[in-house]
Amino acid sequence: MALTRAEREQFLAEPHIAALAVGAGAGRAPLTVPIWYQYAAGGDVWIMTGATSRKYELIKAAGRFSLMVDRVEPTIRYVSVEGPVVAAEPATREALREVAARYLPAEKVDGYVEFAWADHGEQLIVRMRPERWVSSDLGSV
Repeated sequence: MALTRAEREQFLAEPHIAALAVGAGAGRAPLTVPIWYQYAAGGDVWIMTGATSRKYELIKAAGRFSLMVDRVEPTIRYVSVEGPVVAAEPATREALREVAARYLPAEKVDGYVEFAWADHGEQLIVRMRPERWVSSDLGSV
């Protein structure tokens, strides 16, 4: 059963690890990788990625990407969202802290932020405006 707009936005706002997919060019399947993301209902989705990463180069070339999140309990549910990139800007420690806090226990956030800020090189925040949604709750199987 398809989810309502409120249900799919709420589900996407939960801290799932997303599968990001972006076109990888002629003769290639889409690049599909796990990624942390941030989203609040009704807003844009944003991710952080390396400024010189293949992922960002493909996103820049395509001008859009997709995210898919799912769960298997208490029911099988998924949401896929696709849309255009509306901004790419330098990442900040505050944004890194925000997304890390979404996924990590509170006592791990500071250490991760310090490590990632020093180790991952120049990062960008890439914002995507959700345009197309596919969602379903398949119930208990």
